[in-house]
Amino acid sequence: MARENRPDETAKTGPGQPASASGSDEDLERRRLRLEASLATRRPESREGKDNPKPAGMTGVGAALKLSSEFIAGIAVGVGIGWVIDRWAGTSPWGLIVFLLLGFAAAVLNVLRSAGMVAEQGSKLPPKDGGSG
Repeated sequence: MARENRPDETAKTGPGQPASASGSDEDLERRRLRLEASLATRRPESREGKDNPKPAGMTGVGAALKLSSEFIAGIAVGVGIGWVIDRWAGTSPWGLIVFLLLGFAAAVLNVLRSAGMVAEQGSKLPPKDGGSG
């Protein structure tokens, strides 16, 4: 299938220039079709027919922002509840301290759930022995 390079053709046209317009066009078209077929077999099936495929998971920055906001929100809610209880009951600093610690624990649990390291609340785990009951 490879075209033979004849010395007389190269001498007339120079290196990198086509020898004849019709022969070169046919050769280019064959090579283009062969390249398209080769690329079509290597493309992943999931990308065919989609203009803008979305990534399967979150990006690194998106995941970091989500986890940090979960952590900060848990602590902020704990501090807010503790401050309100201290103002209402007059137990200043104890409500704030207790609910700060509870908020920190809730924040850590939320981050672990978001990261997929802890099962969601209420989800049932399969039995360890592999039985049905």
